Amino acid sequence: MTELPKARSTAPFSRFEWMIAWRYIRARRAEGGVSVMTWISLIGIMLAVFALVATMAIRSGFRSDFVDTILGANAHVTVYQTMEVDQNGQVSRTISNATDMAAALRGVEGVTRAAPLVRGQVMANFTNANAGVEVYGIAYDDLLTIPRIVEPEVALGDIARFGDGIAIGSGVARELGVTIGDTIKLISPNGTRTAFGTSPRVSAYEVVYIFTAGRWDIDRTRVYLPMAQAQLFFNKDGVADEIEVMVENPEAVDDLLAPILIAAGDRALIWTWRDSAGAFLRALTVEDNVMFVLMAILVLIASMNIISGLIMLVKNKGRDIGILRTMGLTEGSVLRVFFICGASIGTVGTIAGVILGCLFAVYIDPIFSLINYVSGGGVWDPSIRGIYHLPAELRLSNVVSAVALSLGLSWTITLLPARRAARMNPVEALRYE
Repeated sequence: MTELPKARSTAPFSRFEWMIAWRYIRARRAEGGVSVMTWISLIGIMLAVFALVATMAIRSGFRSDFVDTILGANAHVTVYQTMEVDQNGQVSRTISNATDMAAALRGVEGVTRAAPLVRGQVMANFTNANAGVEVYGIAYDDLLTIPRIVEPEVALGDIARFGDGIAIGSGVARELGVTIGDTIKLISPNGTRTAFGTSPRVSAYEVVYIFTAGRWDIDRTRVYLPMAQAQLFFNKDGVADEIEVMVENPEAVDDLLAPILIAAGDRALIWTWRDSAGAFLRALTVEDNVMFVLMAILVLIASMNIISGLIMLVKNKGRDIGILRTMGLTEGSVLRVFFICGASIGTVGTIAGVILGCLFAVYIDPIFSLINYVSGGGVWDPSIRGIYHLPAELRLSNVVSAVALSLGLSWTITLLPARRAARMNPVEALRYE
């Protein structure tokens, strides 16, 4: 009785194993291959990874752009005081020693700026157009330290003339239909008290500077007025409503809260940028995690095509497997051959998907402009989303996560049909040949 030659172990992933796997991958269906399923699997993995990389880039860009506009045009920490009742029975929370308090806050290590502000909501008017705006009374030197105002995306006029007029957001200018040199009126219902009631306070100012900070809600409502003019307009001579504090590291602002409170005094209260935008940022974090899970499921579904293709390949190549086993090929070699088949598809699809995703993130502006043009415009509404364009930011950690997820799933799934091929009985495979 003739015995089968004893299987000899070979070095893992030898050249002949790659050669056999390559022949199987590119074999046509007439030759027992599954080239159609191979292409379907590869394209599925590619599109899934592309979607994952593109989604993560857009989410990262949106978060970075959102935080950048917050930190670039708003206070990192706002210091104000508790309410008190003066001698006339009027309730007030203004800061009478704003200059001294601002100087004390500047002395806190990690604080880069502390600027007294006067704030109020009024109506802006030009001819027959009206718009509700929020006035920020601020000193010229302090205005120059606000990045998104001094170096905006778009600016008109000369900020050096701030002392001669008013600086407004581009959304306010568009709503009122004004440009540099026009004179707008600010109307406050809290004006002078007379025997016939309260008379609204009306003052006119020349528009000397128009800025686009990058956030729709800021550009649409914000107006900057010289500190002295704002104190006069709101009848708050010598006092401030709050102090705007900027710090070196906004992400670590919580570490400075105690020193800032001590420097501000007993009646001080604080409000950080995390307090104002914390709910939105937490929502973004939850959405990021959910989107990653959903995209991971999409990659898993695409990887399932590899199982289908390999199962069909194992079935079609049953005779070849039997012959290889009788020639002395080990179970490990057979497993590696089919593992190379499936892993190669997953790897090539992953690489192609990463390339497409990175290109999409890099060229997102022209791509989105084309989509907006084809759809007739109005796809991106800044009044809803707060920013003017769809941002994307490629991060190495996100790309590595996408690659690791895709390769991990596709390689792991490949082991199932490859193990089945390795355990195939060569006698059963050749019985009917």
